Amino acid sequence: MTFTSQLIVERSAKGSRASVKEQEYLCHVYVRNDSLAGVVIADSEYPSRVAFTLLEKVLDEFSKQVDRIEWPVGSPASIHYTALDGHLSRYQNPREADPMTKVQAELDETKIILHNTMESLLERGEKLDDLVSKSEVLGTQSKAFYKTARKQNSCCAIM
Repeated sequence: MTFTSQLIVERSAKGSRASVKEQEYLCHVYVRNDSLAGVVIADSEYPSRVAFTLLEKVLDEFSKQVDRIEWPVGSPASIHYTALDGHLSRYQNPREADPMTKVQAELDETKIILHNTMESLLERGEKLDDLVSKSEVLGTQSKAFYKTARKQNSCCAIM
């Protein structure tokens, strides 16, 4: 991962963002104009917009906390940047980390609920149509029964 990340950063222009497919993963790289770069390696299901948001936040914080002189010669042993773990844990679930992803997920859920509601209404409409036709048949049959009963009762006299 380190080799792939270094290679991608070296081949990326300053001020650019890119996503490179490496086996079953996507490597999202962001190289700032001041040559500070970051790479997020995630599976293909992880939204690239969220990965670039994470990169931007981490690089901005890193540039404020760590002196620029230490960037080229620094290593994880010599540079102490503790906020990375917090960002990584927060961005594990892209829905929670990114408001737009959260809103999109809520819209998708609402759309599914609305679709199911419309199907239920259509089914109810069909059932109502069946009930109306059955009541019309019952009405016709009751009129026929009434006429038949009247004819049969008219031949007899009540005393």
